[in-house]
Amino acid sequence: MNIKGDAIILTGGKFDSKSAKTAHGLLRGSNRFNIKAIIDPKHKNNYVHIDKNGKISLSDEISEIQIFENLESFLESNIIVEYCIIGVASAGGILPLEMRNDVKNALKNNLSIINGLHSLLSKDNELSRIAKENNVKIHDIRVSKPRDELNFWSGKIYDVKSTKIVVLGTDCGLGKRTTAKLIVEALNKRKIVSDMIYTGQTGWMQGWEHGFIFDSTINDFVSGELERSICECYQKKKPKYILIEGQAALRNPSGPCGSEFLISANADGIILQHSPKRKYFDGWEHVNAVMPSLESEVNLIESYGNEVIAITLNTHGMTEQENIYHKNLINSDFDIPVFLPLEEGIDPIVDLLNSRYDN
Repeated sequence: MNIKGDAIILTGGKFDSKSAKTAHGLLRGSNRFNIKAIIDPKHKNNYVHIDKNGKISLSDEISEIQIFENLESFLESNIIVEYCIIGVASAGGILPLEMRNDVKNALKNNLSIINGLHSLLSKDNELSRIAKENNVKIHDIRVSKPRDELNFWSGKIYDVKSTKIVVLGTDCGLGKRTTAKLIVEALNKRKIVSDMIYTGQTGWMQGWEHGFIFDSTINDFVSGELERSICECYQKKKPKYILIEGQAALRNPSGPCGSEFLISANADGIILQHSPKRKYFDGWEHVNAVMPSLESEVNLIESYGNEVIAITLNTHGMTEQENIYHKNLINSDFDIPVFLPLEEGIDPIVDLLNSRYDN
């Protein structure tokens, strides 16, 4: 899809939650969309601020990106955009009911919808009718390619000479894509040619060239599409490093995955993203789905024959003192470097990669 332009993002009162990870990812940078504003009633009249490490915060201090209460108040600003992006990732990929009116109003005001949810809004009779009446489109991103365009794993991955680093996590919504993105950007800033393989809808929205959407791909072809993406990236750019965005977690009960990244991608090293304060798999506290220990996750990854070369911490909900405490605690328990990407910056991880793989 040749889609590119100015956009607003709907977050439906969830901007300060993990559910708004699509919005957060786009605010940290996109080559496809230029984000002009956020629509979120809970955080109206605030402004978005992003520090040099990619950490997002809100305040009433004016910045380039304002949060509006609703579409009507945004339209009064006279900011011109072409697209309205659904910026949340809900459980099961269903459009939250409280956001439906925003989508309808966007269509009625001649904005095309970018939808990364599993719910195919282009198949919704009411929404598709409104889109047609206003000569705009609903772009459903999270759809599988036609069967005859899907690739089965072939073994060509063994011809790829780039160093392949996979960013896995101990759960969903931990910042795997963000860590991979920041590492690639820091490597390229040092004139070390690198690229990222996207595996989710937000990566596509950010404009990465190579990848596929993991959870909308027929299972038999996931490994093949992953291999195709990596091989195409290598053939076109010959990067020194290829960072691969992981999905979910090896033992998340609602959607375990990760072995494809370890085995089918022939990974050279694993960066493991972890939240020290998260005790249950996200969204499954009510069934007592306790997360396994970090040590057992490292051991599991290594049982596949892969090495965890670094642990990166998601510090959501932690104080600065807790950040340092958990970093030091994990450092003392493992012979593996531990990093705080959004607090301390990404350069120490780049230094680690270059010290290990500079040959």
